[in-house]
Amino acid sequence: MPKVIATYQKYHAKGFNTMAVAMSYDPPAYVVNFAQTRQLPFQVAIDNTGSVAKAWGDVQLTPTTYLVNKQGQIVKRYIGEPDFNELQQLIEKLLIET
Repeated sequence: MPKVIATYQKYHAKGFNTMAVAMSYDPPAYVVNFAQTRQLPFQVAIDNTGSVAKAWGDVQLTPTTYLVNKQGQIVKRYIGEPDFNELQQLIEKLLIET
């Protein structure tokens, strides 16, 4: 999570956004506590029905990270921890696209 926060903070002012989605099996009280104690600077949603995971390709493993362009298209999916150097290069490329 520290690398996710750092990436968000590096690019947010340039138009990049992050949203975390907790899985249906994550206890909501734990998710809220996690977000508060770590002072996550981005939104955290709770997928209590599993519908979000299903809609995004039936996500089973966490972390799963999606990079979405300005047109709402998925550009890259990482299962497990992303290669943050590659991720940041893609973010920079996408931010300059119109």
